[in-house]
Amino acid sequence: MSPIDEGRVRVVLVDDQQLVRAGIAFIISTEPGIEVVSEAANGELGLVASRDHRPDVVLMDIRMPVMDGIEATSRLHAEGGPPVLVLTTFDDDEVLWGALQAGAAGFLLKDTPADDLILAIRSVAGGGSWLDPRVTPRVLQAVRSGASRTARTAGVTERLSEREREVLVLISKGASNLEIADRLYVSERTVKGHVGSIFAKLGARDRAAAIILAYESGLVVPGGD
Repeated sequence: MSPIDEGRVRVVLVDDQQLVRAGIAFIISTEPGIEVVSEAANGELGLVASRDHRPDVVLMDIRMPVMDGIEATSRLHAEGGPPVLVLTTFDDDEVLWGALQAGAAGFLLKDTPADDLILAIRSVAGGGSWLDPRVTPRVLQAVRSGASRTARTAGVTERLSEREREVLVLISKGASNLEIADRLYVSERTVKGHVGSIFAKLGARDRAAAIILAYESGLVVPGGD
């Protein structure tokens, strides 16, 4: 378990629907150690809130006025801001690719159970990732639709060593570097080295992109243990 699991997690919530924000904020308020430090009604205001409050994770809607979640996520990622957990719905298929390219650390459906919401927040805030099982097929379809733009192939993970594949599988299950280190009985520094090598060999710029490649290559199977 990473330190963030035991500590205080600060969240910025970005969604243009006030009732949605209120519902999510209420769920978060019932969980000790997690708090919403700021809310924003669009991506532009979300950027300001994220810069001002320096949260551990940003919950980001996709479809919003003024600036959408994809643009806001891309800007946060480019400036080394906090990880973004994208809030999505089943009819957002056509923008999932954009969210992936923007550097989202995870995807969460808006109707997800409260317990999963909390787990997703803690995972992403702790340096891990989250991919809602119900959205995985759609994310993979988005990847396949954009495959010609990235020249990725299903066999790309064959470039990895056996240990690197082990690490990638654990990353795909949402594990943080510290959790991977505990699982594999190695140092966190060693894990960071493996993660960097995985990114370089796969041509992935972040954990979310590496996870998608793990699924598409068949290294990780949706719904598998």
